[in-house]
This record gives sequence, C-alpha cells and structure tokens, in this order.
Amino acid sequence: MSDLLQGVRILDLTRMLAGPYATLLLADMGAEVIKVEDPAGDPIRKMGPPFEADGRSAYFQAVNRNKKSVVLDLRKADDRQRFLGLVATADAVVDNFRAGVTARLGITHAQLAEVKPDIVTCSMTAFGATGPYRDVPAFDLILQAMGGGMSITGQPGGDPVRAGIPIGDLAGGVFAALAVCAALLKRQRTGQGEHVDLALLDVQVSLLTYVAQYFLTDGRVPQPIGSSHQSAVPYQSFRTADGHVVVAVFGENFWAPFCQVLGLPELIERYPTNAERVAAREELVPLIQALMAIRTTDEWVSELWKVNVPAGPVNTVDRVLSDPQVLHRAMVVSDGERSLVGNPVKTGSADTFTPAPALGQHNAELLK
Repeated sequence: MSDLLQGVRILDLTRMLAGPYATLLLADMGAEVIKVEDPAGDPIRKMGPPFEADGRSAYFQAVNRNKKSVVLDLRKADDRQRFLGLVATADAVVDNFRAGVTARLGITHAQLAEVKPDIVTCSMTAFGATGPYRDVPAFDLILQAMGGGMSITGQPGGDPVRAGIPIGDLAGGVFAALAVCAALLKRQRTGQGEHVDLALLDVQVSLLTYVAQYFLTDGRVPQPIGSSHQSAVPYQSFRTADGHVVVAVFGENFWAPFCQVLGLPELIERYPTNAERVAAREELVPLIQALMAIRTTDEWVSELWKVNVPAGPVNTVDRVLSDPQVLHRAMVVSDGERSLVGNPVKTGSADTFTPAPALGQHNAELLK
C-alpha cells in the first residue's frame, strides 16, 4: 500500500474478480477500501483449490489484501441504513451487481447522492446499463469470446483459445480503477460527484485497438497467427533446444544485429525492410526456427541482449516469481502471513500489505 490515495474511502460492493481487482488497485495505492459483503460472503472466499491450511482460498487472498470487511444485508432496511451511514463518510462506491440490482436495493447513484451529494459511484457490469444485452449474465470467458480476443488467439486453423490470464475481468478492473480516480479528480476540481457505467465488453472492444483498426481500414477479418504479429517479422516465439524464446524485431534497427547473432549476415541485404520480411514470412520463419532449435533459451537470450535485440524467455510462473528483475522490483511481497504479487505502481513511499480480511472482521470498528 502506497500513499497516493491516502485519505480516500472506497465502499466496495464487488465480488468475484473484476470488481475486487479494481478495488485492490485502489487499496494498493493507499485508499481505505471497505468490502461490504452479504452474510454469505464473497463467493471466491470458497473458490478453489488451492486452499490455504486454514481453508481460506488462494483466489480470495490474491485480490482482497489491504481491505477491511463488514457484513451487511442490503435487502434489510436496518442494514441499508447502516450502509448509508458509511456512504456519508465515503468518497466512492464501486459495485459489480447485474444491471438493475442497485435500483432494487435502493442504492442507485441518485439515492446515494441524497446522502453524499458529491459521491463518486462506479457500476461494473458485463454489458452495461443499457442495450440489448443489458440483462444477460456473463463471466470472463464470455467476454473474451464476444469481445473478439479469442478469435485471434491460438494457432492458425486451431480452435479459439482463451487468454491464459482472465483479461476480460482484469482489464475491466484496471479501467474501473482508472475511472474512479478520474472521477475523484473531477470532483476535486468541480465539487461534483459522478457515476461511471463501465461495461466489461466495452473494455474488450477498446483493447482491440490496432487490430480493429486494421479491419476498419482494409475490411480483412483478422485471424489467429499464434505468437506472431500481423505486421512484423520476426516477431514471435521460437522453439529452442530446451524451451522457447521470443524475438521482437520491430522496425529496422534490430534486423542487422539479429542476423549477425544468427550467423546469417546475408539476410540483412536480402530482406532489408520489414515489408519484405512480412512478404517472405513463409520462407524466413522456418529458416530462423531451424537455427533457434540448436541452442538453449538462455544462450539465445544472452547473445541477443548483448546486441540490444529485444528477446526473452517464455517463462513459467515459477520462473517469473524467482526472476531477479521481478524480485528487485518488489513484485513478490509478504503480508506477514504469505507471499503475494506486489504493487506495480511504484512511488517514493514504501509499500505495506495487510492480509485479506476475515468475513465481517471490521464490523465493530466501522458499524458503531
């Protein structure tokens, strides 16, 4: 936890992954995040395996550190009044209920603004508060599929492949945290609250970026090409003697030194531009692959780094979490009970981490 958002109080009505990841980012930047759970608790408290020795799920621990927990049943009038009491002290409220639930519970932005006129609210839903899919349920897998990402992930001619990390949920969390910070900045300038209607499908469409623009430009529907790039060669993974290495010759500056490391200087003049290399992809990539298979991943990475060619190993998770750069950047930390992934937002202040709270752990402190 840094001090960037110190003094900001966030009420967190989210559960599962997208919402809790958004509020995790805010908590890691110093906001006081109060996780408001119903009596059954966030379902991911029981999502596993794996579980820790005391039965707590690793999933829940991963995205709920640095938070406090209170239990309130917002369907009950007295608990709703307790919640509104917290709203009066808060800066923002984040929820990921399905569309229409805040209205049924009586906690829409307009209703909360009666208690705190400058409140910032952010509602995260799969498809948004409006539109033909408004009431359709979805999880990360559906968002990856409907947002186009799965259609371009995987090997040519193969089945669609889900991204290895839940990019539908996690990207939504990043955008929600960004939106909350932006709305708080606006409030500081104008004194006005704000409501953010954040649809996770919208986020996936936004992430298509240049891939979507390619289609809008030439009308060709992008297809999966493995780890390759539609517009650059070589820009992909190659099999080595003991694993895989990725090489990113993006532009012309890296082509000559790459060829020198390969021991094929004649390719420098044969394919001097990226456009020529893209046109010769079917000839060039197998030639490079044959050479890459001769040496180990570490050998190739070492040689390519010496001449400043962008390259790296395809690391398994255990190697990532023991990588010297990752450790140097404090991206593996401790909350006093377990190791966790660190906070990527680095400032001059020291980070501290507290364990994910027990269900209702802070009732006495916050619901006096």
